[in-house]
Amino acid sequence: MTPGAARRVRWRLVWAFLLGAAGVVGGVRPGLPPGVGDVAGSVLAAGPVLAVQIERSVYLMGTVARFAVDAADRAAGLAQLERMVRVVEAAEAELSTWRPDSVLGSLNRREIGETLDVPGAVCDLFDRLATWRDATGGAFDPAIGRLIEAWDLRGEGRQPGDAALAAARRNAGWEHLALERAPANGGPAECAIRRNANVTLDAGGFGKGEAIDRVRRAEDSEAGAWMIDFGGQVAVSGASWPVAIAHPVRRNEAALEITLTEGSLATSGGSERDLMLGDGARIGHILDPRTGRPVPATPPFSVSVWHERALDADILSTALYVMGPEDGIAWAEARGIAACFLVTEAADEVRVHATSAFESRF
Repeated sequence: MTPGAARRVRWRLVWAFLLGAAGVVGGVRPGLPPGVGDVAGSVLAAGPVLAVQIERSVYLMGTVARFAVDAADRAAGLAQLERMVRVVEAAEAELSTWRPDSVLGSLNRREIGETLDVPGAVCDLFDRLATWRDATGGAFDPAIGRLIEAWDLRGEGRQPGDAALAAARRNAGWEHLALERAPANGGPAECAIRRNANVTLDAGGFGKGEAIDRVRRAEDSEAGAWMIDFGGQVAVSGASWPVAIAHPVRRNEAALEITLTEGSLATSGGSERDLMLGDGARIGHILDPRTGRPVPATPPFSVSVWHERALDADILSTALYVMGPEDGIAWAEARGIAACFLVTEAADEVRVHATSAFESRF
């Protein structure tokens, strides 16, 4: 265990902006170029050995990501932070939907029926997305770009008419995508994907998790503890990190505190990213792919999911939020998933519903 492993720092876990969030994955905050962030450091004592804790905040994938590492010295810590940020930047460049040259951007703009060759890592990612889409009965489905447009979740928000919503639903859904694998001249398998309808992918429900997993793989052989706090999703390695899960309504207040020693914890819930229309109607920022409509959140609730893979935690927190507390907790319990719903009651008191796997871990 590294000298910093005994250190306990409290991190606030805020809601994830997933599946139709107003904060676009891959977006750029005005005035802050990609890759620009803040770096802070402090010396941490652990017995006779000194370790340096270095932190860095960078605007990535539509939110501020916080990176922290324990290193032998400042130079080593800065180098590790730089490596981690570059991995996430590379994932964003590949999975961004607003960049026309990214894989997802190119796919979303491809002519219907034309195949697009994709890297092996993206092909493997698509396989996993398809698996979870089927396993959740469509509660998770990233091919909802047309529905996001119909509700104007990237703008001021609107209530689409029946015809507009029906048209968006006809062009939404993973079933409109075809993944093809074929050997190339006896060499490594080629992979291509094709749109069979005017469907578009949105990375809001999986992009952060995939980026975190790429960091973990890249840093697997490196010494030292690290933490990533990525706008509603926290991942750690090599140390114990106390994490506060926010109240579903009072987001600056901790409703539950746990200690994260490995893996990743992702949270989905209502947030200030929900949109208010002129008539006072509220549009939730997470859509149910099965109905094409925002998830009803009365009473307000959130769901947190732990998984050793950040991608799976990201996907499952979205899917379980879409399912809702009653169906979601039953679905997760039956599959041994570590999940916890926080449901508000009278006077904003919080009722905790956790699966056996979550209780045994935390």
